[in-house]
Amino acid sequence: MRRRATYPYSRRPRQPVRTRPQKRRGGHARLWLGLGLALFAFMSYQCSTEYNPVTGEEQHIALTPQQEIAMGLQAVPEMAQQHGGLHPDPELQAFVDRVGQKIVSESKAGSTEWAFDFHLLRDPRVVNAFALPGGQVFVTYALFERFETEGQLAGVLGHEIGHVVARHSAQRIAKQQLTQGLTGAVMVSSGSADGARVAAMVGQMVNMSYGREDELQSDSLGVLFMSEAGYDPRAMIGVQEILASSSGGAAPPEFFSTHPSTGNRIQTIEEAIHKVYPNGVPEGMTP
Repeated sequence: MRRRATYPYSRRPRQPVRTRPQKRRGGHARLWLGLGLALFAFMSYQCSTEYNPVTGEEQHIALTPQQEIAMGLQAVPEMAQQHGGLHPDPELQAFVDRVGQKIVSESKAGSTEWAFDFHLLRDPRVVNAFALPGGQVFVTYALFERFETEGQLAGVLGHEIGHVVARHSAQRIAKQQLTQGLTGAVMVSSGSADGARVAAMVGQMVNMSYGREDELQSDSLGVLFMSEAGYDPRAMIGVQEILASSSGGAAPPEFFSTHPSTGNRIQTIEEAIHKVYPNGVPEGMTP
């Protein structure tokens, strides 16, 4: 009996098992959560709207007037300490008070609810002036001693009063809250820090832009307020020259700064003067 030949058994290679790719449920969840956070931040910003009768604008405000006033009063000691305290000369302080209160009482700023208070700081080095929310206005002695006329002091105080009346601090807080909300939303939806860094850079540029707009608006309001109080608004141009000379040419380009360039500010001031006095500044105003 012939035996049937046998051949070695050869195994076929196993084919890989094909599986359907699973959906990244975690990525979708992060995306929807990020969109929700962004929508909440945007709606909160849009709902915080108030009308400003002095500027004639609808503003996004994050604080009540009472909160602004309390915040400013609370910060006065700390801000004074940072600049060496208040100036010890009572006559100089009285002069600053007189000019400041004259602007408030004889301009549209006096019709607002802000309780203005003016402070001359001892600081002999830092050339600066600033305002806190609610009406606290500061001028350093380093800037004060550079003034050549009373009108230049009035221009600086009018500018800072403009910041208070326009509620720029409350607006900036609201915008910062919106930026923080959008940045957090991007970070949640992207799942990485790279997206958050991009959002933060965009938010920073947006806030810088708003900062420049605030300065230019305060320049225009300062022209209006000091003019209503009888001061020659052209003194504000001299203030810009003082600020430019004190910086020693070290100011960064306007795009990278929260403050506009000197040229843009002077142009804004001249346009505001023409708007108040289209036929020219009258004679007899305090220079």
